[in-house]
Amino acid sequence: MMDSYKRILTVQDISCVGQCSLTVALPILSACGHETAILPSAVLSTHTAGFTGFTFRDLTDDIPAINAHWVKEGIKFDSIYTGYLGSKKQIDFIKNLFSTCGKEGSLKIVDPAMADNGKLYPLFNQEYADEMAKLCSCADYILPNITEACFMTGYEYKEQYDRSYIDGLLSALKKICPSSAIILTGVSYREGKTGVVVYKEEKYEYYEHKKISQGCHGTGDVYASAFVGALMRGKSAYESAVIAADYTVLCIEKTQGDKDHTYGVKFELAIPELVKMVYGK
Repeated sequence: MMDSYKRILTVQDISCVGQCSLTVALPILSACGHETAILPSAVLSTHTAGFTGFTFRDLTDDIPAINAHWVKEGIKFDSIYTGYLGSKKQIDFIKNLFSTCGKEGSLKIVDPAMADNGKLYPLFNQEYADEMAKLCSCADYILPNITEACFMTGYEYKEQYDRSYIDGLLSALKKICPSSAIILTGVSYREGKTGVVVYKEEKYEYYEHKKISQGCHGTGDVYASAFVGALMRGKSAYESAVIAADYTVLCIEKTQGDKDHTYGVKFELAIPELVKMVYGK
């Protein structure tokens, strides 16, 4: 296990209310024992699902100056982890950030947060998905769901599938991301169950867990952040995927029954359990 104190940079938006993006990434990574720096891609009053009239301030044009300042100060990171990015222009800036602000041997981790349930998020199109695929090709680890993987590869999206379909999708991802370990989320082979596939160095591992029918906003961000936090503590990719899955399910369970809390998950209540998982206590 890594004993040293790691510095992680996470790049994604700030939704001031809504328990997603940076408002979950920062506390989860910090709870895992990491110094966590942030680079906001945008600031929103709330996230965009279930709220109306939200404010939005694009911070794209601030990114190059922040990057340049870090380079001048010699600030570098053990890992750079990206989540929701608002534009193709931001993707280009992140590629430069990877090359200028990563320490030697730093891990580049990309959550291509752009789609779900067979559809791209509002404001995104296929051209954006193609650019995201290029960013993923630069990464050591990528964390797409099935929809995102299909948009990046041109693979047919299906809601009903078997192992051979997933194997084909993994092969398509490897063609565009030959050096990346793939963490494919939302893989369900049985009713009432879902899980995650870890495909690294041609080895397929699958972790299945129960599927909670009521979905919650922000769980993808919770999952990715917990995965990064565990990975940077020295856990293997599979161990990190399992920890992240168990933690995410626990967060959803702790939110069930609260009809007023439909905009996110009460991830804070499950942080003590995450710490035990990550530290093996």
